[in-house]
Amino acid sequence: MNLIDDNAAYTALKSRDPRFDGVFYVGVTSTGIYCRPICPVKVPKRENCRFFENAGAAEKAAFRPCLRCRPELAPGHAPVDHAHRLADLIMLRMDEGLTDEGAGLEEIATQFGLSSRQLRRIIQKELGVSPIELIQTRRLLLAKQLLTDTRLPVIEIAFASGFSSLRRFNDAFSRHYRMPPTRLRKEAASHPRRMHATDTSTLQLGYRSPYDWQSMLKFLATRAIHEVEYVTADTYARTIRLGDHNGWIKVSNAPEKNALQVVFTHSLTPVLPALLGRLRHMFDLAARPDLIAAHLMKDASLKKSVTQNPGLRVPGAFDGFELAVRAVLGQQITVQAATKIACRYAEAFGEKIETPFPALTRLSPTAQQVTRATIDDIARLGIIRTRSACILSLAESFHSGRLNLDPGPHPETAITQLVSLPGIGPWTANYIAMRALRWPDAFPKEDIAVRNNLGGVTAKRAEELSQAWRPWRSYAVMHVWTGPTFHPPAVDEKAL
Repeated sequence: MNLIDDNAAYTALKSRDPRFDGVFYVGVTSTGIYCRPICPVKVPKRENCRFFENAGAAEKAAFRPCLRCRPELAPGHAPVDHAHRLADLIMLRMDEGLTDEGAGLEEIATQFGLSSRQLRRIIQKELGVSPIELIQTRRLLLAKQLLTDTRLPVIEIAFASGFSSLRRFNDAFSRHYRMPPTRLRKEAASHPRRMHATDTSTLQLGYRSPYDWQSMLKFLATRAIHEVEYVTADTYARTIRLGDHNGWIKVSNAPEKNALQVVFTHSLTPVLPALLGRLRHMFDLAARPDLIAAHLMKDASLKKSVTQNPGLRVPGAFDGFELAVRAVLGQQITVQAATKIACRYAEAFGEKIETPFPALTRLSPTAQQVTRATIDDIARLGIIRTRSACILSLAESFHSGRLNLDPGPHPETAITQLVSLPGIGPWTANYIAMRALRWPDAFPKEDIAVRNNLGGVTAKRAEELSQAWRPWRSYAVMHVWTGPTFHPPAVDEKAL
């Protein structure tokens, strides 16, 4: 699969976006060295760069591996890329059920064909800290935020941050910050902006401005699953299930702080790091709108939309399985029709939950729940039998662990797995890669709305036109869908 071409690779190289790590390697002719796209050295000149799909091809061309970024550590989408990705991966795995630190490291090491000893050695060499020190830093930073911004009891903050006891939390916090957590709590409580104790708390998730919050809400609103999600003129809310913990969240924008405000129920406190990580993916908070816009504006056909819609993000997915089912339901029908069917599907298979909001009364169906259904159970919701069989196959693959729809894995693997399932073609797989897998260069060239908005072109021609947008085609698709770029004739948007 040709995931990226040379010109797009150079643009990705300049951005150092970790989502491209393992997708390509760059050989620098002036030094004879080849690197990963996340290498911290100065970006070489374009004329000195040669790009390769794998490390073997680079070495065959007589390039030597870089000693700083170490290409041998990227056999796909390695977890040892840099501090932020490694910390996120470790915390995500541990927060979603791996309570033992050793087991968490063993699981991550096995996933990438390493022993836990190798993983510890690589992390120590690359980051200068041990895995446990890295985890400890993340835990303490989260605890500090919770102490400052919420009224949660200190003991709940200790456990929410991943500490096994209040004593260990107090000791670690006092050593690191040279004050007990209660002292920071007292100082925070005296601040006039602090909220009163309730069954919810509010945290901030920062982003790089600009952020087109209204376009994000509009996109999510037209696809909202009734009873599971609720979108107003300025907020997004939904029910949440993470492991054995259920609750709800409400998200709003605070542009003066360049942050989203997240209200969450305290029932979700034990899985808070995992919750915040999923919300960062869902709302595309790690994007670089400056770099993406600068690149897309080079295409005259996109310039107007990019100018009129600064900070346009690619809406992600809170739950990969939920999004995949939604994509299947949207095949060859309108967004509105697909949303109605998705609501019937959620009502049939989702569990009830109590919240303060009449519009939020149901949890999204899990893959395990769907595997208990038959094709007839699904088909009677108004879903054609071939699509019903596809949903059942998708649920079985996801529940068994054969299919991973979390952000992070190499997109090629997941796309290949998806198209091997009955009823899932390239359009559906690329749409899932775009939103659930967070692949920034996904392009569903078969999408009828994209083709119509490009002037009624064929899928092949759409693919040709999209080459100028690489490696940010997912963002270009959002502009084609939402912006007045091509002045197309009036058509019904096809479901996403």
